[in-house]
Amino acid sequence: MSDVDGATLIARSLKQQGINHLFGVVGFPVGPIAAAAQNEGVAYIGMRNEQAASYAAQAYGYLTGRPGACIVVTGPGVVHGLAGLANAQQNCWPMILIGGASETYRGGMGAFQEERQVLIASPFCKFAHGIESVKRIPYYVEMATRQAIYGRPGASYLDMPDDIITGKCDESEVVQVERAADPPRTIAPQENIEAALNLLERAERPLVIVGKGMAWSRAEDEVRAFIERTQIPFLRSPMGKGVIPDDHPLSVAAARTLALQNADVVFLMGARFNWILHFGQSPRYAPNVKVIQLDIAPEEIGHNKATEVPLVGDGKAIVGQLNAALAGRQWFHPKDTPWRQMITKKSEDNAGMIRPQIQDDAAPANYYRALRDVAAWMPKNAILSAEGAGTMDIGLTQLNVANARSCLNAGTYGTMGVGLGQAIAACVAHPDRPVIHLSGDSAIGFSGMEMETLVRYNFPAKIVVLNNGGIGPGMPEIPENPMFNMKPNALIYGARYDRMMEAFGGKGFFVENPKDIRGALDEAMNFRGPALVNVVISQGSARKPQQFRWHS
Repeated sequence: MSDVDGATLIARSLKQQGINHLFGVVGFPVGPIAAAAQNEGVAYIGMRNEQAASYAAQAYGYLTGRPGACIVVTGPGVVHGLAGLANAQQNCWPMILIGGASETYRGGMGAFQEERQVLIASPFCKFAHGIESVKRIPYYVEMATRQAIYGRPGASYLDMPDDIITGKCDESEVVQVERAADPPRTIAPQENIEAALNLLERAERPLVIVGKGMAWSRAEDEVRAFIERTQIPFLRSPMGKGVIPDDHPLSVAAARTLALQNADVVFLMGARFNWILHFGQSPRYAPNVKVIQLDIAPEEIGHNKATEVPLVGDGKAIVGQLNAALAGRQWFHPKDTPWRQMITKKSEDNAGMIRPQIQDDAAPANYYRALRDVAAWMPKNAILSAEGAGTMDIGLTQLNVANARSCLNAGTYGTMGVGLGQAIAACVAHPDRPVIHLSGDSAIGFSGMEMETLVRYNFPAKIVVLNNGGIGPGMPEIPENPMFNMKPNALIYGARYDRMMEAFGGKGFFVENPKDIRGALDEAMNFRGPALVNVVISQGSARKPQQFRWHS
């Protein structure tokens, strides 16, 4: 039989495992892997920075259900790629980071960019291993894939030394493996299903919290059926947006704090009691609130808050069990309860508070006025990528998302700089859908060079930058002696990110008057390639006043 080299085996193994795209930055020693990937039918997307490449890979994994893959060079390249590895692990998204490494026979000698890469990757992933044999490459790729998608999804790391990438073996010696099957859909004991429904039926003020775990398990049809059947109000987590459409009448997003503080039973559905949900603790929740918790990971049950009824297993399968059990029950929560009336009134009051800002045409625009036009313009089937401080926080409240796995943001890790990588992943995974990236002017700077990647591959993402000259509001002008006199959070107010996009060959628009926002957005959408609309907003613009400090 003929010989096969390690680079080819890596590419073939990725394709065998259902991974059809590879992100990365090439250099020593991983260049041959990218070339082999293209030869084996795996598309390669070369990016400008390893962090952005790794962010693209982890989002691709979430969007497609198979791990996203990313190649990076030795040493500093791996260190940069750890950003996406850690983000994937925290978000519970599947990815495989493949790091080039110095030759196995030069370990400890001070080889070029030599680093203890398996050691440093291990805390940030579920599985990390150095590949020591060309013929065993398929074995390790299958293992990395299985580890990434089974149980709670997460990250894997594979270390690829130069002599393994360029090394060869006879094809007859290659270890043969199967494609890792999709994860089994485990179910909950029937008595727990009945206990959960009994608790919800007795509740006076029930609340469902829908997290991204339900999006990952492709459970949107089951969750929507459950909510429609029981008529229980729901709150979505930031990346649970779209599992049920944001504009659904049972959404309590506009009365979030009131709903959390007053619920007597909370059904935590594919979400975690971490910082995003205030750890399940008082005073954010009622001290005696009872919890039903659905999670794929047994160790998550009872984390930070005692669980009354645990439902351990696959989200789609378990909500399917709940729906089947509901068929034999006659109850639902009526529309006219004091609980529903309380939520409706608070939602209306909160909407009234921000209405004057939404309608304010003063220049420069405030957040809410700018986002009014973005919301009206954004296609219903769009994938939204959002990052920034005020921009993301306010944007996620104002931009409706109607479909699961259609909102990518800073996530569990609160990572800035993920946005353009995630937008690129969305363009790759769903070339048939519009991709909108909403960013603050600080956040766009973390990975702004990926605009060149968008243009190079003609990914037609539309970027909207809300520009207030800082990490938060900056300063109107740069003062003299800025190292001492400039606010630490300040950036150039009105910086021309639109010209940066145009320099690469995309289309840019600069907007200073809110009355011009919609026209610029429409022109950007009509442009066939990537476009950026740079909107100057008021440095006095902020979120609506918050009742408690912990809201922020």
